[in-house]
Amino acid sequence: MSAPPAGDRMRRVLAMVPWIVANPGVRLADVAARFELDEKDLLSDLEVVYMVGLPPYSPDSLIDVVYEEDRVWINYADFFSRPLRLTPAQGLALLASTDALLSLTGTEPDGPLARALQKVASSLGMRDDETVDVDLGSAEPALLDLLRTAASEGSEVEIDYYSYGRDEHSTRTIAPWRVLASTGAWYVEAWCHLAEGERIFRVDRIEAARPTGRKSELRADDSAPDALVFHPRRDDPRITIRLEPEAAWVADVYPCESVTIEADARVTATIVVTALPWLERLLVRLGPLVEMVDTSELPEASGLAAAAARRLLRRYGID
Repeated sequence: MSAPPAGDRMRRVLAMVPWIVANPGVRLADVAARFELDEKDLLSDLEVVYMVGLPPYSPDSLIDVVYEEDRVWINYADFFSRPLRLTPAQGLALLASTDALLSLTGTEPDGPLARALQKVASSLGMRDDETVDVDLGSAEPALLDLLRTAASEGSEVEIDYYSYGRDEHSTRTIAPWRVLASTGAWYVEAWCHLAEGERIFRVDRIEAARPTGRKSELRADDSAPDALVFHPRRDDPRITIRLEPEAAWVADVYPCESVTIEADARVTATIVVTALPWLERLLVRLGPLVEMVDTSELPEASGLAAAAARRLLRRYGID
């Protein structure tokens, strides 16, 4: 049997741990039956729990799993006995990301996980009949269905795509592997024949899609790192910029290789530039809030914002 996807396994562990804590000494066979596992997979899941804790990972900061014959106990680390203070944003994110766990096999509607979520909701001022809506972007259902079908059947799709970073339109043939939601948008992970490599496409930037009727022998590598995480290439140029305090958000929104907060609250950051049009838009948006510090790997970056501003002015007939 192949290993379950890491995300599915993690959700199962998150649902299982509070139930075992609430039922100390429960039989392993009962846990396996409740969560529809065989005991081998259950023990494999519980091995993950051993590694949960906080630096410096001393015994008092790790979750403890204890076996005695055919029974199991889970003891939270001392850290978990301390009051947890969350900001409203953190509380809402926690509520939105964990509420779906209650639908997993084995969880109790009024169990410890449900009670914890009720407390979080109460602290946020939410009523019992209120729900959290998560916006996953404006992708068309028909397009999502087409891409999911292609991924499940292993077939290719021709798409008309707008690349925001390069500010260009293209038509390309892709072999979809996965359709997934992340950070408020839908994405399709696929092999792109035009790029001759694996690529991630935002579904709401696909302007049209057409099945080709051709099958693809290419398959995703499940052991590869998360494709939605930005992985810069070695030859991508780096630039260093200094941001005024009002523009410090840039260091949180975009991947930075180094970030330094200075005494005057300005932020110096080194960023990777994968496409000039993207950098151009960012610099125009920031205006006087950004200062170039080091552009030795991309000399044209120094005059990029000024050139873009002149082009915009000419469009409006302003010299």
